Amino acid sequence: MRIYLIGYMASGKSNLGRLLSEELRFRFIDLDSMFEERYKVTILDFFERYGEELFRKIEQKLLYETAGYDNTVIATGGGTPCFFDNMEFINTSGTSIYLRWEIPELTERLRHIRKKRPILKTIDPENLENTVSNHLKQRSVYYERAHVTVDGANLNTGKLADWIRHQPGSG
Repeated sequence: MRIYLIGYMASGKSNLGRLLSEELRFRFIDLDSMFEERYKVTILDFFERYGEELFRKIEQKLLYETAGYDNTVIATGGGTPCFFDNMEFINTSGTSIYLRWEIPELTERLRHIRKKRPILKTIDPENLENTVSNHLKQRSVYYERAHVTVDGANLNTGKLADWIRHQPGSG
């Protein structure tokens, strides 16, 4: 069984992934960390040197590798589901869970880390909420195709793990 966590930047996919994988005794993979470890470069530096288009192609290749993993929780990058046929791949390869947040909460979570995010690093703090809102509207079309949507602000990891255990193919 594969669990794919999707959602906007700073929605908590990596943290939830670690917690869920411990609770379920599954392997944990963070696609962003996988990219940085394999290519020995931060995503921010890669974006600046080579651009988003090449990054997205490599990201898709890494995503496809996950099809060979069993009992794994995979935290995707915020944009992963939004390119190529990635969302279709995610939904046919495992169970997708969208960590949904309200825009003001997401904006606050991003306020102090935006400079580490290639898409937000040049955005002025006073324009951040509007930028996040517009960007999330574009990406929500993909995120909302997830099998399950959970409220990121009020998430109960134990209940989510119990729900996963009761899914077909969970072991």
